[in-house]
Amino acid sequence: MESQVGSWDEERAEQVVTVLKAVADPSRYRLLWALTERELPVSKLAELIGAHVAATSQHLARLRAAGLVDSRREGTRIFYRASGPRVRALLEGAVLTAGEATASQEDAEGAGAAVGPAVEKARAGAVDRARAAGKTRTGEKPRPATAH
Repeated sequence: MESQVGSWDEERAEQVVTVLKAVADPSRYRLLWALTERELPVSKLAELIGAHVAATSQHLARLRAAGLVDSRREGTRIFYRASGPRVRALLEGAVLTAGEATASQEDAEGAGAAVGPAVEKARAGAVDRARAAGKTRTGEKPRPATAH
């Protein structure tokens, strides 16, 4: 069976880095998270992140250029939405990775792996989707979701 990720040529690497850079800003991350739940106009998104409409529009333009959001015009208002379910999966993967990095760091320091509810929710969702798809980490058996 052929891998979903093909060869990592320079062009593909650039595309992936563009997506990661687009998400690498806290305001854009929050915008994307909101847009995976529902379609919103720029004015509401600006309120959500506590920024001016112009600044929010610039963030959205960067996300659109990376292919992460789609837009539609209704009169004078522009509405945005996530470009598909893979956007939510990307954000949840980031939450899981951040949680695992934090847990690894805390384990190294001898502390417990306390994580917030957002990490737990994303972890549970990602584990469920991976099980449904029959995917596991290379060489590992599926791990059950556990409450911390």
